[in-house]
Amino acid sequence: MASLIKWAPFSDLVYLRDGVDRLFEESFVRVPRFPTVLRAEGLAIDMCETADSLVVKTSVPGVKPEDIEITISGSVLTIKGKTKIEEKVETENYVRQERRYGSFHRSVALPESVVADKAEAVYEHGILTLTIPKSEEAKPKTIRVEAKKQ
Repeated sequence: MASLIKWAPFSDLVYLRDGVDRLFEESFVRVPRFPTVLRAEGLAIDMCETADSLVVKTSVPGVKPEDIEITISGSVLTIKGKTKIEEKVETENYVRQERRYGSFHRSVALPESVVADKAEAVYEHGILTLTIPKSEEAKPKTIRVEAKKQ
């Protein structure tokens, strides 16, 4: 049996127009020229798994440890913080100012069930290292195989 398809000669033009609209929106409308908030993409996270825990590392240079807030809610890890301007310069005209000041946050889903109460965070040389122990049911189990005597 043959099926009939309705011919729509202008559907390709509508599809092209929608693509161009998305291009302009993403390029000019949504991204501010000089962002004041460190976006989630800017807070890069490395997450690795050991036998007993998850280890999360992120770079937060210039942020004081007391200005960082870490929460684990269910299986979601959230890191929030704030960078402050060190000094107020009113007499100089900046040619370029790229260091960002303000608040930032990043939320990521954790791949394993963890024990949030026993998590440890260490801040050293601008690197935040978070070690989160796995729950007992998430740890790999080794089952010994015994040969049956006949």
